[in-house]
Amino acid sequence: MLLKVENLSKIYRSGFIRGKPIKAVDKISFTVKAGEIVSLVGESGSGKTTTSKMILRLLKPTSGSILFENKDIYSIPKFEYWRNVQAIFQDPYSSFNPTPFYKVDRILKLPFKLLNTSKNEMEKIIRNTLINIGLDPDDILGRYPHELSGGQMQRILIARCLIVDPKLLLADEPTSMIDASTRAIVLNLLKRLRDEGKSIIFITHDISQAFYISDRMLVMYKGKIVDEGPVEEVIFNPKHEYTKRLIKDVPKLYEKFEDFHE
Repeated sequence: MLLKVENLSKIYRSGFIRGKPIKAVDKISFTVKAGEIVSLVGESGSGKTTTSKMILRLLKPTSGSILFENKDIYSIPKFEYWRNVQAIFQDPYSSFNPTPFYKVDRILKLPFKLLNTSKNEMEKIIRNTLINIGLDPDDILGRYPHELSGGQMQRILIARCLIVDPKLLLADEPTSMIDASTRAIVLNLLKRLRDEGKSIIFITHDISQAFYISDRMLVMYKGKIVDEGPVEEVIFNPKHEYTKRLIKDVPKLYEKFEDFHE
């Protein structure tokens, strides 16, 4: 098992003194196997982003454990862990240094601070990674981020993650800031990375995207996992009213649900 989350909780307190406890994440458990996409689906405030931040070691859990390859993540040296677990954030524009002097080639060289790589090997890895995600190195490397489309920038962000060859990608709403015409490009890229052996946690409020991309789905509501299982099982046989409401809010998805039961 690549990742195991067990009885994970995060509790905040409102106010400065003796505030009321707020359970952002409430004793959730799930696993991620090698070479699969697991989606965390829920509306804003459901706890999915808080969960992702705990997995990324950006937030410390109140209780529970997170194991990566059977080791507690806090027992793994920080930079070794981040080499294996990389994040794709929802806003590619804020994910890069805003200075106009940093071109794409410099941005993609930054991860090599974690690697012991020669200059020739570094340049070869960068070019091959760009080709792998469908971008032309000769067209992209000499440009500035503001000269790229949102879809191109999101793929550059994915390339920056892939350079260190992580085992797990955590994609937090990776298509929310790009137009509809390029969402499919990013989603299909993530599916192809899964087919090449990468594990992906896909975080979204859009259950139709989760249906398209995922092997397994976890539906979060008020900090809890209320539905989980293989994606078709959750979509076509939802157990919780919240999941049923999410499906009904997506007309085409609901039509598939109805057809399945006819």
